[in-house]
Amino acid sequence: MDIRHILARKGNTVQTIGPRVTVAEAVERMCEAGISALVVSEDGATISGIISDRGIIRAIASAGTDVMKDRVASVMTADVITCTPPDTIEGVMQVMTDRRIRHIPVVDEAGLLIGLVSIGDAVKNRLDELADETVAMREYIAGAH
Repeated sequence: MDIRHILARKGNTVQTIGPRVTVAEAVERMCEAGISALVVSEDGATISGIISDRGIIRAIASAGTDVMKDRVASVMTADVITCTPPDTIEGVMQVMTDRRIRHIPVVDEAGLLIGLVSIGDAVKNRLDELADETVAMREYIAGAH
């Protein structure tokens, strides 16, 4: 299966935030939307970075709570790992595991943002696959008698 499958199931809406917005505003947006990461983008298509709850916690741990007044650009991860719709889900899960990241933006051929895949999306997809395989195996076994 590929990333296109996850996007077809969950949609390709991505929450973005500008780099000059404060970290406090980013936290507020994440809380309101019930998400743990925002893609940093000026125009909603070009990726400047990504900011996550984990990154904010690390920034607070190293610089104190005053970081909440800083701009998103100062705490975001600028070197963003991306994937494309034809990439395999297994490959993206491996990158997430190896790099210890939980969100990977999906980009088109031009490198523009078209979606976001979380580790939760990948795990849900795998659990759905296992459930489908279980049903198929039970039907096969039941038909063999």
